[in-house]
Amino acid sequence: MEEEIDIINAAKAGDKVAITMLINNNYDILKGYTIKMTSNIEEAKDIVQETLLKAIVNINKFIPNYRFSTWLITIATNIYRDTLKKNKRLILLDESIEVFTEDIENKALNNILINQALSILQELSYEKRTVFILKHYYNFSYEEIAHIMKCPIGTVRSRLHNSIKIIIRKMKERGIIDE
Repeated sequence: MEEEIDIINAAKAGDKVAITMLINNNYDILKGYTIKMTSNIEEAKDIVQETLLKAIVNINKFIPNYRFSTWLITIATNIYRDTLKKNKRLILLDESIEVFTEDIENKALNNILINQALSILQELSYEKRTVFILKHYYNFSYEEIAHIMKCPIGTVRSRLHNSIKIIIRKMKERGIIDE
């Protein structure tokens, strides 16, 4: 974290190499998060681009109480939330998700399981889906998630607990896991 703070301070001072380092160091987590949240690669790209633009423009507003990736994901979450409010539409699962395996049969089975799991994730409310993805895909702490979601830690724990119960129930209903 101390090394990241040095890079952040250099970026705030206008060091373009430092800004590039911050973006490169956090791009994959931001991209992965937005793809999981939207299930739409094109929409995710738009959110990532807007997030990075806002982060660069507002770098001097960043206070390093949390990791830089937490700030980026907070920005992306707010952008996504605004998009949902504007569009008030169903987010459809993008069928172009690719799973790379050596065996074609395994690839087909993995695609089916991943699509089913992502489909269940998309059925969760935005709040439960976000908490689940941040905790189980990116191992964010409860405190970081509470900061991103602007809610108490107890609410984060409750949402996570409920989302896991729903996911397990739906997986059992669909025969993905045994009773």
